[in-house]
Amino acid sequence: MAALELLLSHARRHCTTRARASLLGFHRSLCSSSSSSSNPDPPQPDEPLKRALNRILNPQTPSPQPPLPRRPRQPESDWGSAESRSMWTREDMRYVKDAPSISPVSYPTRVAPLPEDRVTAEAEEEVGKKESEEMEKERIRIEAENRIRRRVFRVEEEKAFPFPRLIKVEKKQEQKVILDLMDAIREVKANANRNFDETIEAHVRLGIDRRRSDMTVRGAATLPHGSGKVVRVAVFAEGTAAEEARAAGADIVGGDDLIDEIKNLHQGGGKLNFDRCIATPQMMPRLTKISRILRSLMPNANRGSVTVDIAKAVGEAKRGRVEFKMDKTAIVHVGLGKVSFSEKVLRENIGAFVNALLLAKPAGLKKTSKYAGYVNAFHLCSTMGPGFPVSIQSLSMAADHYNKLHAQ
Repeated sequence: MAALELLLSHARRHCTTRARASLLGFHRSLCSSSSSSSNPDPPQPDEPLKRALNRILNPQTPSPQPPLPRRPRQPESDWGSAESRSMWTREDMRYVKDAPSISPVSYPTRVAPLPEDRVTAEAEEEVGKKESEEMEKERIRIEAENRIRRRVFRVEEEKAFPFPRLIKVEKKQEQKVILDLMDAIREVKANANRNFDETIEAHVRLGIDRRRSDMTVRGAATLPHGSGKVVRVAVFAEGTAAEEARAAGADIVGGDDLIDEIKNLHQGGGKLNFDRCIATPQMMPRLTKISRILRSLMPNANRGSVTVDIAKAVGEAKRGRVEFKMDKTAIVHVGLGKVSFSEKVLRENIGAFVNALLLAKPAGLKKTSKYAGYVNAFHLCSTMGPGFPVSIQSLSMAADHYNKLHAQ
């Protein structure tokens, strides 16, 4: 019964397809302009239907399947030829199309050398000599060609630079000879060849531990012949003290009015027009208003800028009172005159500074000598000139000479 239903379904499907095909053929015959002789052949019976009927009528006899054709095997020697490549399938070409053709390699047989075939040491030396002679001849020939080329084209010879070293060659620093004070002054004056009057500067390296706050060096020295610089002095005083300051030669004198003027000047962005400040003890509480403006110019009793004797303080400031202070590297820098000063004048100024430096020596620094452990080095130089070391003995003699003159 199931076989009959299958047969009817196949027949029904066949009839519908045949009807559709006939309709399509009729439509094409109407639309085409070709002759009746160009119509296609009538359709043949459906092959799948025949196979289905045979399978139903003869269920035990299997339908014979034709055997697959086998390709004949080719020898390995013909794999790389063009004819064999034309017979390759797509799957074969997938794996072999990019592969290069490898030809068989034959290696010669290795045979141990016989005693008579071995090269002797003498023969090796002769061969080496011949090669060295040939290389020497080639070198001579190349050098001759280069000489000719340089003569013809006037080419400069290449400079041969030494091979760079990784280790730096240590240069021996020549130590300058320590000079006497007068000799150092002469050398400084001889090397000061600028077109302005340079300042003679002293640089003193002290043997003090700068990390200790109680070992700071700070002081002031009054130079007997001045520093050669025009100094403007401002005095904060009132009454008779102000009159004394004007008589001594002070440039600016005032009290509260001067304080207000400095405050207004600072607020307007102006600069101070004086180099030294001197005040009476009565004016010090009022100066706290402008202490941040004055900064280093603020009067201090330890430096002698706060005093009752205003005339003396103004006279010293005008003559050339210099203040010095040790910096962070334990070195003192100070100017002691001009190059235009005579050697004797410069010697007396240096003696006054050395004497003030000894007076500013910290009490905690206890040594057997005045200079040992305190003054390690003393150099003199001009503003833009080289420095020259000065001996400690000559400095001591200059300080003693100044003390004798000052005592008289």
